Order: sequence, then C-alpha cells, then structure tokens
Amino acid sequence: MDFLVLFLLYLALVLIGVTLICIYSRTQFLKGLVRGGAQIFSCIIPECLQRAVQRLLHYLFHTRNHTFIILHLVLQGMVYTEYTWEVLGYCQELEFSLYYLLLPYLLLFVNLFFFTLSCVTNPGTITKANELLFLQVYEFDDLMFPKNVRCPTCDLRKPARSKHCRVCNRCVHRFDHHCIWVNNCIGAWNTRYFLIYLLTLTASATTLASVSAAFLAQVVFFSDFYLKTYIDNHGHSQVVDTVFLVQYLFLLFPRIIFFLGFVLVLSFLLGGYLCFALYLAATNQTTNEWYRAGQAPRQHCRHEAQPLSAEPQVFQNIHSHGVWSNLREVFLPATRYEKKKK
Repeated sequence: MDFLVLFLLYLALVLIGVTLICIYSRTQFLKGLVRGGAQIFSCIIPECLQRAVQRLLHYLFHTRNHTFIILHLVLQGMVYTEYTWEVLGYCQELEFSLYYLLLPYLLLFVNLFFFTLSCVTNPGTITKANELLFLQVYEFDDLMFPKNVRCPTCDLRKPARSKHCRVCNRCVHRFDHHCIWVNNCIGAWNTRYFLIYLLTLTASATTLASVSAAFLAQVVFFSDFYLKTYIDNHGHSQVVDTVFLVQYLFLLFPRIIFFLGFVLVLSFLLGGYLCFALYLAATNQTTNEWYRAGQAPRQHCRHEAQPLSAEPQVFQNIHSHGVWSNLREVFLPATRYEKKKK
C-alpha cells in the first residue's frame, strides 16, 4: 500500500507541477514566484556557492554545449538497457510476438536519426546573403513583428517571425525556441525534424510502457493470482484487489515496476508536449509567438504612444491558412521560399 500511494502521489505532483507551469508560464505570477524563491535562497546559501551555481546554470542554459545531448543519450541508453536486460527475456519466454518486442528498437533508430538532424540542421540562420529573401516570406503584423526593426547584435533587418537567439548568438527565421536537448535552435528549417523526433520519442516511451504492462498482465493472467484470496492483518480472508496485486508484482519484479512507472511518467510528459507542439504547427504558431501573444498589447504600448480613447490592439494570428496548409508549411518549408524567390 505504501509503495502504490507514494508512486501515485509522485505522479500526481509531477503532473500538477507541469500543468501549473503551463498555465502560469505567460503570466507574471510564475516570474514573481521564481524571483521570491531566489531571494529566500540568497539569504540562506553562501555567496560563493551562489556564484558557483550561477556560473553552472549560465553554462548549462545560456551557452551552447553538449551536456544535455550526452545526458539524453545516456538516459536513452539506460532505458533500453533495462528493457533488454529485464523485460525482453521474460517476454520471449512467454512467446510474445517478435515484431512487437522489436518495435521499440525500430523506433529508437528512427528517433536517433531525427535527433541527429535536429542537432545539426541549420534552423534558418539569417545572414546578409539571405536577409532580403527572408524579409519577403512573411508579412509584418505591426504588433508583435513591426517593420524596419534591426537586430542590434547582428545588425540585420529582422524579418517577421524571426528572433535573435542569445544562446546561439544569431537571428533565426521563424524562431520557435532554443532546445537544450539538441543544442540547437528550432526554426523554419528543422522544425519538421524536431516534431518527428518528439513523435518517435513519445512513441518509444509508450511502446516500452505497453510491452512492460502486457508482460505483467500476462504474469497475472497465467498464474490466476487475481482469483486467489489472502489473509489480512485482522485475520480475515480478502479477495486480491489492485493494491495487493501491485504489491505482489513489485515483490516479484521490482525493477520492471520501477521501469514501467518511469516510462509511464515520461509518456505523459512527452505526450502532453507533443500535443502542444502539434497544436502550434496546425495553427501556424511558434512557441515564441504563443508566449508573446498575451504580452503583445503591452509590448506594443512601449513602442508607440496611443490615445487614451483608442482601443488596445489584440494580437491575431495572420499566418494561419488552414490546418493542411499550415502543416505543409512546417514540413515542406523550402517550397514556400522557392515560390517567393521566383
């Protein structure tokens, strides 16, 4: 009972935390909460340790480095090693379909291929040579992306939907976000690779979870354990319920239970982010634009003084042209540029 309660509590806390971050990410509440927490810790932690932590965080999150790529590959290797060492052998004894057991490996190879493409593909770096070309791709909305704005760092005119990445120190066309896991910006030219990478990663975690759960279900089914009874602490005979069943399986296969719990949590988190990324693609938005959409009226007021009687302008997505057209633009970005060039 203790293990199941702790696991469900852990799962609930993780999901609630992620949900709250998604809800409050576009508000000042989260920033104020983080700022307040930082002030509290600054009074407790020694200053030398604070500087060391700040340097470490700056290196990890504000400079290009391969730390998270290595961490990603190590975690993926550990997960598949556990699957091969623990789950695969038991499933072969129970005569699972070989195609079903090898599906996670197929997804792994496809995932690593698109992971590599996401890492090495140029996301759409804006240079003096292609500046004029990118300026003609998207129209300016004069709210989130006003005309005739120059990047002070790159000294380039900023095309609509572009942004300067402080980590990579370059302007990126149709900038989505900088992903530390691939050590690269996600932009016009590699968003499709990133989406397929995210899709196959989610499918891998889900497949690993389903194989593990199917194995445990087979164990319970063939042993007829769910039909048995047990004597509780009060000496009464009880029918085996879900809680007792989980405890029993945990005693028999503790590593597989922990493995299943880990990939289940991973599947939920990756699945949620995948749905969000596909929603952005289907509506022709980027993460940067989605985040700034709620702040666009406030940012607009900083640049231009408006009459008090004027109604505040509300950001509207002028780049969405239907789901299929939006997806085609994401997955076939070169076609759009070629048409504009002609």
